[in-house]
Amino acid sequence: MLGQVVRILQGREAGLYMIIVHVVDHHSVLLADGERRKTNRPKRKNLHHLEKMDYISPEVHNSLLETGRVTNGKLRFAISKFKSEIVTDLKKGDLHDGKR
Repeated sequence: MLGQVVRILQGREAGLYMIIVHVVDHHSVLLADGERRKTNRPKRKNLHHLEKMDYISPEVHNSLLETGRVTNGKLRFAISKFKSEIVTDLKKGDLHDGKR
C-alpha cells in the first residue's frame, strides 16, 4: 500500500526503513526514504525481500493519492516519526513480531 513503512531484509540496504512510493506489479515496489534514496530515483525491490510494518504514514499516503508524488522532506519526517513512536518501544534484540 502506498505510504507504508517497510524494513529491507536483503541487499545492500538491509535493516533500513523505507516507504513504498509506487507499486510496480504484484512482485515489486519502488521505495524511497528521502535521504539515501530520493523520490527522483527510488529503489525497485521485490516484496519477498521486505518486512511490512503495520504503519502507513497518512501524510505520505494522502500526498501520493492527491498529487501522485511526495517530497523528500515528508518521507524523512514520516520515517523519523515511525522510528520515534514504534521502534524505540522495542527492547534491544527484539524483532517487530515479538520473536527473537
